[in-house]
Amino acid sequence: MNRRTFVCSAAAASATFLIVAPPVYSESGFPNKPIELVVPYPAGGGTDVLARAFAEASRKHMNQTMLVMNRPGAGGAIGINDMIRSKPDGYKLSVITTDLLTLPLLGLAKFNYEDVQPIAQLNYDPSAVTVRADAPWNTIGEFLKAAKAFPSNMRIGNSGSGSIWHIAATALEEKTGAKFTHVPFQGASPAVLALIGGHIDAVTVSPAEVASHVKAGKLKMLVVMSDQRIKGHEKVPTAKEAGIDVNVGTWRAIAAPKGTPPEVVAKLREIAAKAAAEQSFKDVVNKQELGYAYADGPSFKATLVKDNTSFKQLIGKLNVTP
Repeated sequence: MNRRTFVCSAAAASATFLIVAPPVYSESGFPNKPIELVVPYPAGGGTDVLARAFAEASRKHMNQTMLVMNRPGAGGAIGINDMIRSKPDGYKLSVITTDLLTLPLLGLAKFNYEDVQPIAQLNYDPSAVTVRADAPWNTIGEFLKAAKAFPSNMRIGNSGSGSIWHIAATALEEKTGAKFTHVPFQGASPAVLALIGGHIDAVTVSPAEVASHVKAGKLKMLVVMSDQRIKGHEKVPTAKEAGIDVNVGTWRAIAAPKGTPPEVVAKLREIAAKAAAEQSFKDVVNKQELGYAYADGPSFKATLVKDNTSFKQLIGKLNVTP
């Protein structure tokens, strides 16, 4: 083989290698451009506030910025789909909530939790049973006794048919034998306003969504559907303390598309852990009463599996048609 043939052969081999070699990600190489964080809901809500606080905190732990992009619509399906269908390279993430599970179970989306790569859970908001301050019930026991005495007369507002707060009220029915009239609204806020106006008897939304009205003396919280009392509402008993085995709530987490390279996932998990530990992030979560609760990707994946099974069983009892 002469020199020219050898050089050409070597060049051809090198070119072939460059074509077929997989991309190499290293700790110093990723990220080398801004990361987009999709929020599948409108700006200004709790999920948006949490996402922006997380993005800001993450700047201290990588050499790029995290850009928050709101893509609302279809109950969160549009934004979640945008992330799932993106290139799995770590440069497009999304905030996910329990809608990732409930939408497909309701027949409103074709994705499922197996289409995402969990990075980290950032918060957890339990459901709470809240009534007007002048309501005759001061305990969850009294409330349930009244509901059982007049089946289906107790009107409980939720944030929409098939929503997590509709599921919460259904779970309470399942565990206690009470029967409610479920009244759907276009979000938690309208439901709370209807309660204040006396149009319904209770809501099963999160403590954060009624906190200001509780502090103003307009509403009172009877119970939280969690295993532990929550910060800011330490006097409110848990369902467990009331002898009711129910724990229902919503969470917010960060996820990437399925198939994102392990090296990139590991780096994102590292960034998320450090950002979530920043006091500035915790301060925002606590101020908004969103319930700080961090869990790494593998632990949060177990939560997805457990909640999907639970929600599937409860949604089957809702009689909600897409």
